[in-house]
Amino acid sequence: MHRIRQYESGTPEVLHHERAEDIEPGEGQLRIAVEVAGVHLADVSIRAGEWGDPTFPMTPGREVAGRVDRVGPGVDESWLGRRVVVHLGMASGGYAEQVVTEAERVLVVPDVLTLDTAVAAIGTGRTATGILDQVPVSSSDRVVVTAASGGLGSLLVRAALAAGATVVGLANGPAKVDAVKRLGPHHVVDVSDPDWVGAVTGAIGTPTLVFDGVGGEVSHALHGLLAEGGVQANYTGADPADYQGPGELRIVLGPTLMAREGGLRSLEEESLARAADGSRVPVVGSTFPLAEAAAAHRALEARETIGKVVLVTKLGAGR
Repeated sequence: MHRIRQYESGTPEVLHHERAEDIEPGEGQLRIAVEVAGVHLADVSIRAGEWGDPTFPMTPGREVAGRVDRVGPGVDESWLGRRVVVHLGMASGGYAEQVVTEAERVLVVPDVLTLDTAVAAIGTGRTATGILDQVPVSSSDRVVVTAASGGLGSLLVRAALAAGATVVGLANGPAKVDAVKRLGPHHVVDVSDPDWVGAVTGAIGTPTLVFDGVGGEVSHALHGLLAEGGVQANYTGADPADYQGPGELRIVLGPTLMAREGGLRSLEEESLARAADGSRVPVVGSTFPLAEAAAAHRALEARETIGKVVLVTKLGAGR
């Protein structure tokens, strides 16, 4: 098989495409012939040495989908050939043509979903579900979604529209503005426009809810626009002490994301179900071959991607 291997922290060039021995499942495990692997900003931070404490050498990658091609002792052979998806953890070997994992962690991919959509649902989708648990959207809300062309932003746009809210999607530059328009929000605002704040207020007045995935000046400007009692759901690691205004800054990642009964597994199951029934389908807009993982990281860091970013193996290339 082939995999991406990392021997040190650094730039995307530390990601090496290598041949490796096939791996075998152990007791209670199964092996997945990977067709699609998700790429996440967390992968970028881990690779660069900005987050976590990985042990080198390692293979990055958090979420994968493919078909079960081998089972270990104690695992029912009915798993063989099934399309499955699994979240492996923060840096647990997903950028590879094969992974092994505990059978109890794996979820079957609904027939109506492609494997790349399932990968987006198991990762980005579960995050969106956890955020919406904490900050539900109502039909009376006036919602602003930052980075609305991204994997998480696009899901939150769709969720807010499904709730009947009035939605403004923010994007940076013409290509991303066009991508957000295809999602169907009521208004799309280009934050590269010097008067983007005026465009937001001209469209909806004072927002009651902001989904903030960008931080910085845009984040602070939006917080200043919030209506009295409004909420800014932040998933960038902001410090609430830095935000003053009539609304609330609420940090929605970390322990609060896993507070629901059933934990992460419950979030994954709901996200897959909502993707399957069409109510919250992730956008997969940026696809790279497994061998070009470094290019995927460069594009993600440069904010050049649309929707969820995935790596496709040779097995998945003809899907």
